[in-house]
Amino acid sequence: MDVFGVMIGLVLLLGIAALVLAVVGTVKAAKAVAAKVEKHEANARRAVETATLKAKTYTKVGPPAKIAGIRLKLRTSLDGTRQVLEYGLAQDGQLGESLALLTRLDAHAAELDGELRVLEREPDTARIAAKLPELRERAERITHAAETMRWAAQDRAHRFADDELSRLSQECESEAGALRHWVTGAAAGSASGAGAASGGAAGGAAGSSGTAGSSGVAGAAGGGAARAGLTDGKGRPSAEDLLGLADPLTKLAQRLRKPSAGPSAGTSAGPSAG
Repeated sequence: MDVFGVMIGLVLLLGIAALVLAVVGTVKAAKAVAAKVEKHEANARRAVETATLKAKTYTKVGPPAKIAGIRLKLRTSLDGTRQVLEYGLAQDGQLGESLALLTRLDAHAAELDGELRVLEREPDTARIAAKLPELRERAERITHAAETMRWAAQDRAHRFADDELSRLSQECESEAGALRHWVTGAAAGSASGAGAASGGAAGGAAGSSGTAGSSGVAGAAGGGAARAGLTDGKGRPSAEDLLGLADPLTKLAQRLRKPSAGPSAGTSAGPSAG
């Protein structure tokens, strides 16, 4: 019996908790809907007021048209600044302070707009003429402050975009260079090939110089001695070698050489004659 009562109590508690959660969720949803409706209503009301002010600037003349123009300029400047700051707040958290200043500035603008509405219904034209310059000067100060913040936020966003684009361009160029790695490899291969070819040519020249040298130097080379260097004065080519005259002079000397007279010469001539 006690267990059954405990189970009933737990079920009641769960039901009450579910009911409370449902009520809390319903209240939150209702508040969210009400806030959204209020926001849309405020936007619609401001849109209607802006359209009405624009119509007054075109349809009325005299002080009412001037007052409508001041109110329209004030409203347009504040709305434009708020849109710029709210749009940039997602990327730049420092714009939150600017939004706080704009909220305070908007409060002064609301007070001024109320005074302008009252003055718009003023039947005394002399009072309108006396009050309008002072109200216009206040409106210009508020408008200038809002425009200053809007222009600064736009310049800040433009600067950040330029810096980010510069960094991105550098990264893209680095990536492009990494993708073209074969160009660097081919250039290095060409340089090494040219070095090997020049080394082979230098080796061939050194070999020919050693062949054209004197017999003593050739014998030393055949015996395993160190090869002569370019500037140590050993194994340098002669003037005939440099001018290409060494081989013709040798052949000319062989042709002009006469056989020597002696027994060996006669002995060798006898058998050939026989």
